[in-house]
Order: sequence, then C-alpha cells, then structure tokens
Amino acid sequence: MEGLELMGFIFGVFGVVALVRLEKLTKTLKEKGILEENYKEE
Repeated sequence: MEGLELMGFIFGVFGVVALVRLEKLTKTLKEKGILEENYKEE
C-alpha cells in the first residue's frame, strides 16, 4: 500500500503545481489584455 500512497501524494503535488501555474497564466493574460478583466473560471 505504500506505493499507492506515494503515487497519490505525487499526483496531489502535481495538481497543486498545475493550479498555481494556471492562476499565474490567467493573471498574466489579464494584464496583457488578452483576457477580459471580468473573466471568471467556471
């Protein structure tokens, strides 16, 4: 079971990293005017 726990932890970390990068990308696109300022994720 240790292998499954480790895999779950690794996928969780990747999920957090992906979320942070997505937030940064959204912020950058808003600053450059590519996305509307009132854009909200669904």
